[in-house]
Amino acid sequence: METLKKIGSILASMIQFIQTNFKATLLVLFVLWLIIPSKDEGISFYNLQKITLTGPILDATSIVEQIDEAREDKEIKGVLFSIDSPGGAVAPSVEIAYAIKRLSQTKPTVVYAAGIMASGGYYSSIWGNEIVANPGSMIGSIGVIMEGADVSELMKKVGVKTQVVHAGTYKQVGTFDRAWSPVERAELDKVINGTYDLFVYDVAQARKLDINKSSEFADAHIFTAAQAQKVGLVDSIGVEFDAKKRVEALTKIKDPVWNKEDPMDRFFKRFAAEGATLAHMYFPPITLK
Repeated sequence: METLKKIGSILASMIQFIQTNFKATLLVLFVLWLIIPSKDEGISFYNLQKITLTGPILDATSIVEQIDEAREDKEIKGVLFSIDSPGGAVAPSVEIAYAIKRLSQTKPTVVYAAGIMASGGYYSSIWGNEIVANPGSMIGSIGVIMEGADVSELMKKVGVKTQVVHAGTYKQVGTFDRAWSPVERAELDKVINGTYDLFVYDVAQARKLDINKSSEFADAHIFTAAQAQKVGLVDSIGVEFDAKKRVEALTKIKDPVWNKEDPMDRFFKRFAAEGATLAHMYFPPITLK
């Protein structure tokens, strides 16, 4: 009898809570309905995958994981790598480029330039089996840059001086509190030119271009989609529909089914990308531009 009374008391409390917080309860139920998929939606079988890279390239971890998972998944027969990026840091761009290379060696991989595919964004994409560019996209900017400020005049006005103890001739390379010396500038030139040579070499290898004619396709030139096609940086011009059709044609699948990215995943990816951008504003790396 006591047990029944306790159960009845709990049920009464729950009913009272729902009545008191009716609007809040409805809101919670609505959110759960949006988040929790139905039985049909929960079981999703697809054999073609679209992977999207948007914004500055500052951290390659998440996108490389997606690429490698697609490569290892036996159910995935082909991949569309859609990119809209102005570039970013050198190392993450290279990581993505070589992840795409591994993928394209095992499965048909088509790169789609959705908007901007420049600098590190282009580097990331060079090893796709084919590159399709949106007619309105901007391609290229194959170059390397390191920027710094000389705030010494401002520091004089404010009355601030820096004090430094260092060992090593080049330890203060890139400092902002004074103009760079010729020796320091030469050291930075060495790094920038070495990175540029790597960039141009990989592009020439991946796209089967004559490296001796790099001034035509590299040298930080910016191209429209049509111009990029003429110099060999992209294979064809079309919209995402066309790029997907190329993947389907290369895989020769009779019943192509594409994956659908979860809205929450897309939100958190964008949130993480914006957070990384803010962090790198305070620690600017050598970037591909």
